[in-house]
Amino acid sequence: MGAITGRRVLVTGGAGFLGEPVCRLLRERGAVEVVAPRSRDFDLTDPQSVDRLFSETAPETVVHLAAEVGGIGANQSNPGRFFYANMAMGLYVIEQSRRHGVGKVVQVGTVCSYPKHTPVPFREESVWDGYPEETNAPYGIAKKALLVMLQAYREQYGLSGIYLMPVNLYGPRDDFDLQTSHVIPALIRKCEEARLAGAEEVTCWGTGSASREFLYVDDCAEAIVLATERYDGADPVNVGAGSEIRVRELATSIARECGFEGRLTWDASRPDGQPRRCLDTSRAEREFGFRARTSLADGLRRTVAWYRAQAGMPLAV
Repeated sequence: MGAITGRRVLVTGGAGFLGEPVCRLLRERGAVEVVAPRSRDFDLTDPQSVDRLFSETAPETVVHLAAEVGGIGANQSNPGRFFYANMAMGLYVIEQSRRHGVGKVVQVGTVCSYPKHTPVPFREESVWDGYPEETNAPYGIAKKALLVMLQAYREQYGLSGIYLMPVNLYGPRDDFDLQTSHVIPALIRKCEEARLAGAEEVTCWGTGSASREFLYVDDCAEAIVLATERYDGADPVNVGAGSEIRVRELATSIARECGFEGRLTWDASRPDGQPRRCLDTSRAEREFGFRARTSLADGLRRTVAWYRAQAGMPLAV
């Protein structure tokens, strides 16, 4: 309680896809100042740089969103970098929060921390029941280690730190670079480019049999701000929509929304990633009153419209 109103809040990654709506909501909820440092000014993998950030901004609340992330391909290409960068950033941000007397730390983790074959729906108690899916394990394990760090710092130093595990996010301002993007922006871009080129087919990764749960970015921002205001427990909390869709069905929905009428083909030589993802979101609703409000259909419509506007693409007819 009281972690926002009248407080100086530091939001790492605050200029990013998720950070921008989080910062906007924090200001609306009464933060006296919201600091969103840029990577060109502060390298969060450098302990001296992080110390300087905290010394210059004197935050009372910290929301740690900064991460190096990407889709399956990016995780396969950068396992060492993804482990190091995410581990280092979290390590130094939490330690400097302790050293500088921060009142509350909100660590945003990832659904990638769950074991590969977690029973659906994923319950928070299952996060330690096995090894993550191989293609994103370095990223997921680095993030999960920060949960242990926060719990240890709570026990030894009395640091108020909470840990949230969002499911796959999507929405306007997402990463549409095909080398690094997740499945929704990648499929939107492929379908839009194919439509404009008059192409007869779009090739999708994997078999399409895996399932995913998707959360609209503004809904996730709302969950983070609610948790910052209302939650102060040591246990991790899932943040999601509580429903899943097969990737094959998702691709069909995106093609329809984009107006692409050609074939969708599947490249089974590419990995599917984790077989299923669907969260039990009851703890978030119980502890801080969060429930996702944006349907997948509405979210996809808004995301396609934003992408077209940014790319200057004509509408489908």
